[in-house]
Amino acid sequence: MDKVAIVILNWNGEKMLKEYLPSVLEYSLEDDGVVYVADNASTDGSILMLREHFPQVHIIQLEKNWGFAEGYNKALEQIDAELFVLLNSDVEVTHHWLIPLLEFMDNHSEVAFCQPKLLSEQDKNAFEYAGAAGGYLDKYGYPFCRGRIFDTVEDDNGQYDYPAEVLWATGACLMIRAVDYWKAGGLDGRFFAHNEEIDLCWRLRLAGRSGFCIPDSVVYHVGGGTLPKGNPVKTYLNFRNNLTMLYKNLSDQELSHVMRVRFFLDYLAAFQMLVLGRSLGDFKAVVKARRDFSKWKKDFTADRRHIQETRLVPVGCINGIFDFSILWKYYAKGKKIFSSLKK
Repeated sequence: MDKVAIVILNWNGEKMLKEYLPSVLEYSLEDDGVVYVADNASTDGSILMLREHFPQVHIIQLEKNWGFAEGYNKALEQIDAELFVLLNSDVEVTHHWLIPLLEFMDNHSEVAFCQPKLLSEQDKNAFEYAGAAGGYLDKYGYPFCRGRIFDTVEDDNGQYDYPAEVLWATGACLMIRAVDYWKAGGLDGRFFAHNEEIDLCWRLRLAGRSGFCIPDSVVYHVGGGTLPKGNPVKTYLNFRNNLTMLYKNLSDQELSHVMRVRFFLDYLAAFQMLVLGRSLGDFKAVVKARRDFSKWKKDFTADRRHIQETRLVPVGCINGIFDFSILWKYYAKGKKIFSSLKK
């Protein structure tokens, strides 16, 4: 059994692998990390390049593009390890990046998952949008991070250089115990991509487990991946999956109210996208996401029932879900950075 398996999911990412895989190998193998690349049936030269230039990498070839969520499930089924690290192919790691994460997990058995501090590859003095220094939700299900709220990304001045409990850790670089991953059922493959790591972390938190950001570990993330920001497909997946995540994980006491508010806020967002000229495609994506959520919600009824019947944490008692609207704080109150939210 591996102590820690670092698993990079790849789909036509030959260029990214060439650029960033060398840092993963240089700074992970020395600390007993075993590196895997799970390939989602790429049609570029990824596999040939890996075999020729990176023979120390273990390759898992999947028969089709399963997406982020199910792709990881299929790959991790084939790996025997105590800890998994789900790592994007566009991440540059740093010297001994694994050590703080491993030490924290070894010393805190109650912790199911953690992440490093995520900084931007383009501007290494700034946080990166996807995960920054750990993730949270407001009461209506909108995600934000220490270091990033909506489009406001902070410079890293050491203001979050302490371990902090989080609701969710970024899928760009997520360390998770294998036993917790499988006990929770893994990532929800039906999501395909986007919000799947938040959903998984939330389920683990409801089950009484915890998660942390460990800023002594630092990595740099390009971000955007195969679907850059502003792409209607990305907009669609984010809205559809976020609503589905709320349906699965919110308590009976919370669900009806939150969904009524989200109906209004989602359509407000859609019209704002149209008026501000982002594109007709984004507007249609939000409308389609809500329609498709209504159609497939019944497919998640059993999941919802199981999560609610087995939850160990009382309603309103999960650290990391804030009892305010981040939209109101950000746009009405001008609270643009995480440290200002409680003031």
